[in-house]
Amino acid sequence: MNYSKLNFITRRFLLGEDKSPSVHSYIQALGETLSKLNPKTQTGQRRVEIAKSQLKEIKRRTKKLEEQVRVLEEQVKVLEESKQK
Repeated sequence: MNYSKLNFITRRFLLGEDKSPSVHSYIQALGETLSKLNPKTQTGQRRVEIAKSQLKEIKRRTKKLEEQVRVLEEQVKVLEESKQK
C-alpha cells in the first residue's frame, strides 16, 4: 500500500499549511474595518450603515448555511453506515 498521499496530507496538516482563513475571519475583519470608517458626508455615512446591515445579513445566512451543511453531513454519515451494513 502506498502511503505517500496520506503522508503528504498529514504533513500539511501538522505544519498548518492547509489552513486558509475561515469565512468568519473574513466577516470579522470586514466588520472591524467598517466600524473604523468615519465618513465625512451624509451619503458616506448611509453607505457605511448599509454595508453594516448587509454584513449582518451575511452573518445570518452563513450560520444557516453552516447548519444545513452540518445536517447534510450527518445524513451522509447515516447513509454511508447503512450502505456498509
